[in-house]
This record gives sequence, structure tokens and C-alpha cells, in this order.
Amino acid sequence: MAGEKKTLLENFLSLGALQIVSYALPLINLPYLSRVLGVEKFGLVFFAFAFMQYFIILTDYGFCLSATREVAVNRHNQNNLSNIFNSVNTSKILLLLISFLVLLICLIFVPKLQQNWLVFLLSFLMVVGNAIYPVWFFQGMERMKYITFLNILAKTIFVVLIFVFVKKESDYIIVPLFNSLGFLVSGLIGFIFAVRNFNLKLYIPKWNSIIRQFKYSSEFFISRVSVSAFNNTNSFCLGLISSNIMVGFYVAAEKIYIAINGLQAPINQALYPFIAKNKDLKLFKKIYSIAVILNILICSVMFIFAKEFITLFYGVNMVNAYKVLRIFCIGSFIVLPHVLLGYPLLGALGHTKEANMSVIVPSITHIIGLFILFITGNMNIYSIACMAVFTEYVVFAMRIYWVRKYRLFCPQEVKNV
Repeated sequence: MAGEKKTLLENFLSLGALQIVSYALPLINLPYLSRVLGVEKFGLVFFAFAFMQYFIILTDYGFCLSATREVAVNRHNQNNLSNIFNSVNTSKILLLLISFLVLLICLIFVPKLQQNWLVFLLSFLMVVGNAIYPVWFFQGMERMKYITFLNILAKTIFVVLIFVFVKKESDYIIVPLFNSLGFLVSGLIGFIFAVRNFNLKLYIPKWNSIIRQFKYSSEFFISRVSVSAFNNTNSFCLGLISSNIMVGFYVAAEKIYIAINGLQAPINQALYPFIAKNKDLKLFKKIYSIAVILNILICSVMFIFAKEFITLFYGVNMVNAYKVLRIFCIGSFIVLPHVLLGYPLLGALGHTKEANMSVIVPSITHIIGLFILFITGNMNIYSIACMAVFTEYVVFAMRIYWVRKYRLFCPQEVKNV
């Protein structure tokens, strides 16, 4: 068990470094881009980014959870590993082709997208890069340290290139290009590294293996779609009904909100395969308590100094975003607790249905809420942010209910799962 805890720590540190860079690099760019591009072009670039998240979710199709678990269980069976690797990647390629076809249809028939078609096409490369990057495989093998450095290096290079080449507002088209190339190069590096270092055989899998992956991941996919309903839909809907300037203000606050919430990802990703395999509830409770305390401190500081942080970070032209950031901070207090109660606890201990339902039901609530805001003429950056926070609290309430119902904080109960 000591060796497994050491592996858990190594994966947490590797995932932590990768997560920090994944969020820190764009955050480093944001102050520069908000000043160079102006609010309108800034909003356009990130409106396209929000749109791409739908395709990323489609191509992931829940494999980040289902395939991770399969790899963790079959890590010592080379034939099974190769079959899982090929089946998942073939499935992702099929979904990638469908995504590109949908994008083309949208660019042809949606005027607002048609006007900026090149921005959306270049942004789609990040979907390709994300699809081919087998992070799910490295998580399942609990060997994230192998790929962390190369991934960070690739993305850092392209972030630096943005500073070098983006000098004026008309250079906005370069931003999605370099952002996407960072994803694409990282994806290629990860794919090659997995094949070579784990001796995986590449082949076209049998159709029934592909179908099996789709069936196994479908429940997780519904959950991922539900998550996007109250994450990406907000800025995307705002972009469709409002100006890019309003999107710019909303995205400015949302990016910081996402970065705060992103701090939980390394803990979440490292704990999921570990708890699924070892069911070490005592360690989970200790990590959970420490993480929640740190989260409260970070969110409190961000709420108090929201205006100063927005002004310092983005410049005075983005100062109106501070009210939205304060609304988001209220949600951040419970995002980390409910995320850790989800798949690292409920999902890993066999309550996948409950973990998924605690996302699906709130997402439906969120969509209904957005629809009510729209038909009543009350949809704006503040009401959308409030709706997002309300949805997070619904998720939290449902997961608390399931954890208490199944007594998952009781070691004797977990042993019987």
C-alpha cells in the first residue's frame, strides 16, 4: 500500500503541474490579449473557444472516465491494453469526423459564425489535439509523470509565440491558431509516447470492440454533456444573443472562475483510479478536508479583492467584469467539495448512476432556468452567472444526499462495495 500511495502522490504532483500550466499559460496570455485585442475581439476568440468545448466533449464521449477505469483494471494484460487503446482511439476518430461535419454545417447556415469562419476552423484544431491525446490511458496506468514535462513544454512554446506575433487587434486570428497548435503538438507527443513506452500494438479493432466502448461510455457521456450544459452553454448563449463585448466581460470573469475550480482537477484525476482500486476511505477523507479548507481561503480572498484583481489582471477596460467574478466566487466555495464527492467517491465506489444523475438533473434545471431568463427578457451576464452558481449548489445538495444515503464516509460500508 505504501508503494501505491507513493504512486498516488507522484500522479497528483504530475497532474498538478500539468493542470497549473494548462490554466496558468492561458491566464498569462489573458491580460496581454485583453489589452492588445480589445474587448470585442477578445470576446470573439473566446466565443469560438466556448463553441469548441462542445466538440471536445463529444469526442471525449466519457472515455476520460470509462477508459481510465478499464486501463486501471487491465494494466497488466498487454493484449487487453492494446485493444482498449485502439478501440477508444478509433471511436474518437469517428466522433472527430462527425464533429467536423457539424462545424461545417454551422459555418454555412449560422450568419454570426459564417462571418468569422476562419477563427472557428483554426479553433477546431484544438479538438483534434485533445482527441488524440490519450490522457485517459496515462491516468489509468497511473504514469502521468512520463508525459507531463513534454506536454508543458509544447504548450509553453506556443503561448510564447502569441506574445511574439500578436501585436495589434488585427492579429486576433493568430490566437486560435497558436492555441490550437499547442493542443495538437501535445496530442501527437502523448500518442507516440504511449505507443512506444507501453509497447502498444496499433491496428483497426473489431467493430464489436468499438461498439462496446460506446456502450460502456454512454452513461459517462451523458454526464459530460450535462456538465457542459451549465459550463459552456452560458458564454455560448450570451455570444448568440448579445455582443462580443458582453461575451468579453463574461469570459474575463469566467476564466478566473474556471482557473480557481481547475485546482481540484489534479486531486480528482489522481484519486479516481486510486479509490476505485484501493477504496482507501481514510485517506480520501483526509485529502478532502485539507482541500476544502484551502478552497475556502482561496475563494474568500478572490471575492474580497475581485475588483482589484480584475483591474490589475485585465486592465481598466475590463473592470465591469468584477461583479460577475464575485458571483462566481460564491459558486466556487462548493465546486471543489461536490467534485470530490462525485467520481472520486461515488463513481469510484460503484455509484456511477448516482454520480451521473447529480449532474444530469442540475443541467436540466440550468437549461430550464436559461430558457426562463430568455423568454422573460432577463438574460444578461449577471443573471446567467447567478444561474450557473445556483446549478452548482444543486449538484452539491444531490451528492451530499447520495453520500449520506449510502454512508460512504463509513469504512465498514465501503468494504462491502
